Amino acid sequence: MYRAPLLLRTRRRFSPGAAVAAGCFVPASPPRPAMASADPPPRPLPLPRGSPQGLPHAAGAAAVGAAAGALGSGGLVALPTDTVYGVACLAQDSRALRAVYRLKGRARDKPLAICLADVEHVYRYCHVAVPDQLLRDLLPGPVTVVLERSEALNKDLNPFTQLVGVRIPSHWFIRELARVCAAPLALTSANISEGASSLTVTEFQELWPHLSLVIDGGPTGDLHSPECRLGSTVVDLSVPGKFKVIRTGCALTQTIEILVAKYGLTAELPGL
Repeated sequence: MYRAPLLLRTRRRFSPGAAVAAGCFVPASPPRPAMASADPPPRPLPLPRGSPQGLPHAAGAAAVGAAAGALGSGGLVALPTDTVYGVACLAQDSRALRAVYRLKGRARDKPLAICLADVEHVYRYCHVAVPDQLLRDLLPGPVTVVLERSEALNKDLNPFTQLVGVRIPSHWFIRELARVCAAPLALTSANISEGASSLTVTEFQELWPHLSLVIDGGPTGDLHSPECRLGSTVVDLSVPGKFKVIRTGCALTQTIEILVAKYGLTAELPGL
C-alpha cells in the first residue's frame, strides 16, 4: 500500500516564538526536529479527503497548524495545489526565500509567485489595473495573474522586477494555510528547476531531505495526462486594457475567453 511521507528533516529548529512573530498559528505539538538517518521515518499524516464545503475538519486543521508552524520557523513546506504540488515559504522571510532557490537550483533571476487566501488580499500586496470582478472571474483557480507589486511585499522577493505573480488556488488546504499565517506565501513547483512538475509526493522524493514538511493530498491530477503537469496559466495584467500570456498552462482557453470576450482586453502579442 502506498504510504506518503509527511514530516521530513528540518533545516532550522522549530521556534514557537518565531511562528508567533510571523503571525502564524502555532500547533500544540510542533513538528519534531530532524532525526538521525538510523531512526525510522516519522509517521505520515495525509490530508483528509472531501472536507465539507472545502473547509478543514479536525484532522485537516491539525495539518494546517503543523504547516503554519513549520513556515513560521523559516521552513519550506511541500503541499498540493489545484494544479501540481508546490513548495511554499513565507514571502516576507528573506532567509527562507534564499532556501527555496537553493532547493530547486533555480536561477536567481526567475521570479517566485505569491499565494494568497482571498481576492481581497490582492489589493494589499499589488496595484490592480483591472476590474475587481475580472479578478474574481479568474481567482480562485488555476491561473497566475501578474500585477505591479506594492510596497507591502518583501523587497527581497524578486528584487529585479516591479511585477509579481499572484495565485489563489482552488484548493482548501493552501488557502487556509495562507489565511492562518495571515501573510503571503512564496510558491513554486515542487521539482528541481527545469524538471517535470509533480502530481504526487513520491515524484519529488529528492527534495524531501531538505524540506520541513511534506503534505500529502493525494494525486492532484491524472498521472497519465501531460496536460495536468502544465501548471497554472500565467497572464500579465499589469497594463490597463491589455494582457500578455507568459505561460499557456492548463487554463488558457477559459482565461482568454474571460479576458477578451467578457472584458475586451487586447493581447499585447499578435495571435493570442
